[in-house]
Amino acid sequence: MAEDSTARPVAGTQPGSLEPLELLYEEAGQPSFGLPATLATAYGGDLGFTTPCVYANFVASLDGVVALGPEYPSSGSAISGREPADRFVMGLLRACADAVLIGAGTLRATPRHLWTPDHVCPQAAPDFRELRRSLKRATPRNWLWSQRAAMCPPSTQPCSRARSWPPPRTAPADSRAACRQPARYSPRSRTRLRMADVLAALHTHGHTAVLTEGGPRLIGHLLGEGLLDELFLTTSPVLAGRAGTPRPGVISGLELLPNQPAWTDLISARRRDSYLFLRYRLRTPSGGPALAH
Repeated sequence: MAEDSTARPVAGTQPGSLEPLELLYEEAGQPSFGLPATLATAYGGDLGFTTPCVYANFVASLDGVVALGPEYPSSGSAISGREPADRFVMGLLRACADAVLIGAGTLRATPRHLWTPDHVCPQAAPDFRELRRSLKRATPRNWLWSQRAAMCPPSTQPCSRARSWPPPRTAPADSRAACRQPARYSPRSRTRLRMADVLAALHTHGHTAVLTEGGPRLIGHLLGEGLLDELFLTTSPVLAGRAGTPRPGVISGLELLPNQPAWTDLISARRRDSYLFLRYRLRTPSGGPALAH
């Protein structure tokens, strides 16, 4: 999930000077983009995706917390401790994407955040641009998904764009816009929009590599339809604890165990000090698990 954009850049976080991530394990035969040398050095190796793909990125505490509750909107920053290596990986994953899909709750929680590679790790901006030039990709487009209605900023992205979607509950979002007075459109159909429809709409815009930094509920919807391909999980060396306030893990709104487990395979593991950067591939589900009600 996104970190607070008000966090100041940390000195010495240029890819060339950042202590490289230590590669602990890498599955052989993974796709490779051929990262620019500075990015490959900082990441501790190469990175790539076979498209079309949907991949998620989270930072979690040791006890599995990814969000601290509504009174703590900057959960990602608190959990990660604004670790420079985590911010670099966030930027790298965004740089590899055609689109970044977020949920309305994520936008409300971090209204000043920009879901772009340069924003989260500005020191690596020239290298991110070099990577995107080599991939022949523009800056990743931000898309906002809302379970109840289409949302988009009233300035640069009119909601008429969303109305072309059947039913229109997803709209392109300029991530510079805060969620103070979003334009809304209530679809005529009251049936829940399938995530497969959302991804199909993104594909019509040429977005085949989709990164989601949405919250646990959005991940639950993707997993519920068997549409999540990979999960990047940063494990932060902090204990968050739980008391009266709900503090979800990676998935919300979907029960898998014991009847419908979603197994994964570890395909990459890296380390920086006491932080672990893990990459998992979801095993192909048979028809996808059903959403819990």
